[in-house]
Amino acid sequence: MNILQLLHTCIRSILRNRMRSLLTSLGVIIGVGSVIIMVALGEGSQKMIESQITAMGTNLLQIFPRRSISRAGQQTIMRPSSFSKKDIQKIRDESTFATAVSGVVNISMNITGPEGNSQVSVQGVEPDFLTARNWRINDGYFFEEEDLLLRSKVAVLGRTAAKNLFGDDSYAVGGQIRIGTNYFLVIGLLESKGASFGMDQDDIVMIPLDTAMTRLGYTRNITMIVMSVIGKEYMEAAQKETDLILRESRKLPEGAASDFEIVNQADLIDMASAASRTLTTLLAAIAGVSLLVGGIGIMNIMLVSVTERTREIGIRMAVGGRKRDILLQFLTESVILSMMGGVLGIGLAFLVCRILTMMGISTLINPLIIMIATLFAALVGIIFGYYPALKAAKLYPIDALRYE
Repeated sequence: MNILQLLHTCIRSILRNRMRSLLTSLGVIIGVGSVIIMVALGEGSQKMIESQITAMGTNLLQIFPRRSISRAGQQTIMRPSSFSKKDIQKIRDESTFATAVSGVVNISMNITGPEGNSQVSVQGVEPDFLTARNWRINDGYFFEEEDLLLRSKVAVLGRTAAKNLFGDDSYAVGGQIRIGTNYFLVIGLLESKGASFGMDQDDIVMIPLDTAMTRLGYTRNITMIVMSVIGKEYMEAAQKETDLILRESRKLPEGAASDFEIVNQADLIDMASAASRTLTTLLAAIAGVSLLVGGIGIMNIMLVSVTERTREIGIRMAVGGRKRDILLQFLTESVILSMMGGVLGIGLAFLVCRILTMMGISTLINPLIIMIATLFAALVGIIFGYYPALKAAKLYPIDALRYE
């Protein structure tokens, strides 16, 4: 029996009982579809997390102060160990990997605008902050070094803050807002970044660092340093170098614990990706169990089919059909049923992923997973179809012809 004859015979046998064939393939349809959907959800969430972390800045190092512990009598006192402008300048002067360095002062204040007031996060930053955090100006311009020296009362707004304070963000540039008792001129509007980890990144007001420290905070302490590195491959080296520079600047003795912490953006991405991959693998494995269930269903139906077609098998053997031909025929039918389920499962997965995307849930279908799921479906057909096919091939022609 040649291949074309074999396929024609198998397809004719499958189409003879269309509904039963479809129900037989249902387990494989659900299994393949579930695996692809689960992996697509996992990879979609991983991509979304990575994009949200990347949106925080380009090759970013964030440096936070730790609270130092001192003891006064029986009391333990937590003292802040904020940064100074001297620390920032030393990093600028001595770092070989930094492309942009900026101090940050965070103050939450009630801000009043022409069309309303809002409790907004005010950030005192330096001009390099835009580069470090990968922000762009959509309208107007950002403040410069001269504004820091003069402690200018100028501000750059995020989209949400501009809408809350001016009603329409297109009216923000050139307008005035009041922060505390000080009036600030709005000179720029930031490009929208949207929400990240449940927080609206556009609900922000940026002012010069020195202005925030002298006119709003009345402090010399800087709450955070952000630093952009020249390339992703230098992140670890830049982290170690920055640690040494800051320890020297803050006169920490050798062996003493650092009173600051450096958060590496690349490490955050790796940690989030590893957690997401583990969860995706677990979900895919659970979904893959349904493929095994589908394989058992195929084996069950193929055994029933062998019993129903015993006389047909006897006739084929009587007219010269070899055991190998009978084995190959039933095995091919099993693989076709399984592959049919695989193809329909892929279609189901694409449909569900499309619906989820329209609902705002991030999905990413990996072509490699489609290939693996399809091959696995074929393997299920071979493994679970072999025993029924072998049973059919071992029938004696005379006993098969006598079967009622």
